[in-house]
Amino acid sequence: MTSGPAIVWLRNDLRLHDNPALDAAVATGEPVLIVYVRDEVTPGSRPLGRASQWWLHHSLTTLRTSIEALGGSLVLRTGSGPDVIRELVAATAASAVFWNRRYGIAREADALLKESLRGEGLTCESFAGNLLFEPWTVRTGEGNPFKVFTPFWRAALAGEPPRTPLAAPTALRAPEGVPSENPEDWDLLPTSPDWSSGLQDMWTPGEAGAHQRLEDFVENTLKLYHRRDEPGPVTTSRLSPHLSFGEISPHQIWAELDRSLPAEAEKNKAKFLSEVGWREFSYNILFHFPELDTKNFRAEFDHFPWGDVDPALLKAWHRGTTGVPLVDAGMRELWHTGYMHNRVRMVVASFLIKNMLVDWRVGEAWFWDTLVDADEANNPASWQWVAGSGADAAPYFRVFNPMLQAEKFDPQQDYIRRWIPEYGTPDYPSEPIIDLKASRDRALRAFDELKALRQPS
Repeated sequence: MTSGPAIVWLRNDLRLHDNPALDAAVATGEPVLIVYVRDEVTPGSRPLGRASQWWLHHSLTTLRTSIEALGGSLVLRTGSGPDVIRELVAATAASAVFWNRRYGIAREADALLKESLRGEGLTCESFAGNLLFEPWTVRTGEGNPFKVFTPFWRAALAGEPPRTPLAAPTALRAPEGVPSENPEDWDLLPTSPDWSSGLQDMWTPGEAGAHQRLEDFVENTLKLYHRRDEPGPVTTSRLSPHLSFGEISPHQIWAELDRSLPAEAEKNKAKFLSEVGWREFSYNILFHFPELDTKNFRAEFDHFPWGDVDPALLKAWHRGTTGVPLVDAGMRELWHTGYMHNRVRMVVASFLIKNMLVDWRVGEAWFWDTLVDADEANNPASWQWVAGSGADAAPYFRVFNPMLQAEKFDPQQDYIRRWIPEYGTPDYPSEPIIDLKASRDRALRAFDELKALRQPS
């Protein structure tokens, strides 16, 4: 007697290689129904920003081609993820459902679905597909979650090493007669105007693009990684959007670096892997504090005296016309490529939060909309780190001076001139839109107000 098909529910794991949920489904020996649901309604399923929508379209298109080449099919649906899965179970008489875990609020819906399907007699399993270390496995000696990165990463590395990546299936067999929506009908791509030319020039979404990016980094760029704070040359991996969409897993990255490397690359390996560790740390925070994108991790910042948002100043920040060269270069890079160098991200965030005294959530929302690597853990965790309201946060009085940062990390102004062609001409503002010293002093006074509120009466 033949059982029903096995369903694989894809989310942020758009790949065939090292996909534990897909591997488990294939191992059943039954037809495999691979499903992606565009879910913007389940609690915790944050609608993607415009840059991420562009990426999703191309990622799904390439994934569908890869699946079909193996004899399978990719079914696309819109709606509540758990509801769609239940509908497909009923329509196909599925015998099993598999997925790779999520770590934010959406995991609550996953847990309810798993309980429900198991109660109906189905096999339903979730897997560790997107992190090196599950959040509940890395804790302090007292059994609490870590709030500081360095001891977190030390403890993670002291545990079991990351597993070996899984091979991709060599063939797939899909159940017949299951209709699918088309990504072309989801209106994920910009039209009028089409602002995506810079994204197309820089990125190749999809699993093949991810592996090419990793190979190029290890072979050509890792040896330069000690210069990662310089935004001018290419010294970083630029794997973040591929990781965000799960086109490559951290296990694959770890395995690629866990081999003999040339000495000039070997010296930078540990530091690069620690940056992968920061992603793990951000997800650890999200798991224990799932409202990371809307609430202050440090509750005392609920009383911080944010200023009123000046629409004109905020627009200048958006467009990169603040008169602060490094800030403007970063914001223009972001708009053109959907990406920004990490050092510059900290500078533009500090300028918005501390010089302009704008709530970090305003900046986090803009990055969510414009970054191709907008990530549910990394994005809010990084903004809260700069604001001082997050875990392992820089103290609020650490205000990045954008002029000094430019002198230190872009001394030849290669990065600034690349993104601001009118720099040094009358067409570029001669003064910043806001006085850097006076605004820094105002931020320190605001922080003093917060400290005063925290003092016992």
